[in-house]
Amino acid sequence: MLRIHDIMLDTLRLIAPLIGAIERRNRPLGAQITASATSVLLNVAEGSGHRGAARNNRYRIALGEARETLSNLRAAEALGYVGPLDAAVTARFEQVIGTLVVVMR
Repeated sequence: MLRIHDIMLDTLRLIAPLIGAIERRNRPLGAQITASATSVLLNVAEGSGHRGAARNNRYRIALGEARETLSNLRAAEALGYVGPLDAAVTARFEQVIGTLVVVMR
């Protein structure tokens, strides 16, 4: 399994309080972040059990979901639902995204 699986699991723990704060202001956005963030984790795990096109498809989905999650967190920040995103959160998402881009080449 890719190491980013564990990185994403730790990232979920880091963003859990942010999701709670966002849901208090915008429940659908919080639910969307939860869904996309967990989808990253699950698709990385599922992709690790496949080969060829099936693996790439799962990783492609995980990549899109990671980008969506980070974008939604940035939107919540811009809307004032949460304070500035912690640099560690952004760095972890960039690591996950970067790894998926490389793995899919």
